[in-house]
Amino acid sequence: MSKQKLLRRSGFFIMAALAMVLLSGCEQYIVLDPKGPVAEVEYRMIVISTILCAIVVIPVLAIFAYVVYRFRDKPGNNAPYTPHWDESKVLEIIWWGVPILIIGILGYFTARDTFALANPPKTEEPPMVIQVSSMDWKWVFHYPDQNIATVNEVHIPVGKRVEFQVTADNAPMNSFWIPQIVGQTYTMPGMAMKLGAQADHPGQYFGSGANFTGKGFAHMQFKAIAEEPAKFEQWVTNVKQTKPALTRAEYEKLYSVPGLVDKQEYSSYPKGIFEERVMENGGDNHTGHFEHKEAAKGEMSKESMNK
Repeated sequence: MSKQKLLRRSGFFIMAALAMVLLSGCEQYIVLDPKGPVAEVEYRMIVISTILCAIVVIPVLAIFAYVVYRFRDKPGNNAPYTPHWDESKVLEIIWWGVPILIIGILGYFTARDTFALANPPKTEEPPMVIQVSSMDWKWVFHYPDQNIATVNEVHIPVGKRVEFQVTADNAPMNSFWIPQIVGQTYTMPGMAMKLGAQADHPGQYFGSGANFTGKGFAHMQFKAIAEEPAKFEQWVTNVKQTKPALTRAEYEKLYSVPGLVDKQEYSSYPKGIFEERVMENGGDNHTGHFEHKEAAKGEMSKESMNK
């Protein structure tokens, strides 16, 4: 077999293997199928990172294959032996300059998009707030404006900005993640973090904890249901009229008894329970809300110091 035929066939099999890996089961790669502006920014970062990495990885793999083939130990191989490249200024510039340039470009895009997502421009219409508590091993969602609560399922209206305020309640640190709508952020006891999101398309999206938290971690998943605003309001009305209230005793049972539970909906919940639990467990607030409680905590600390 001639060298050209061998190279062509090798190239064909390499491309076929890459296609099988990259294209088979595309529907399962939900990270690559964004359904909102936040997820689209993150998808763009994935593409940019992949291209920049490919600039290094593909030539290195190609050169590696060429060197192995060209300089293989074979009778009659007349490949030249020139090992004295240690003072080559050209090569030094290439293998130091290219990675530095790539890291600089990647750093620029990463910093730009990270700050843009962390500090979205303020609009006249405030975002809808949903407070999220991760527990062992369940997700509890509070809707302060609607005064309802759900477990292991969250509803959001399509086209509206949503601010998730997240914490962990009597449970280890976890990570809140809806891949097709928004990236992940950590949930920690005594700390309230926020995460902006928006869904531009109706549908049911996969949500999960992305940080190992013990025995029930693998089943700690939830549905994120994005629906048209009118349908969302209809769902809220139905929950308020047909579902029971979440009492303080039932809420304490949710966070104090580890275990899996089915989807649940509640027509109301103890007002301020999310803020109360955050403040009881440390009160590190990064949401920019419930400042009055922080002020109260500060006064309590002063009183304790004066005693």
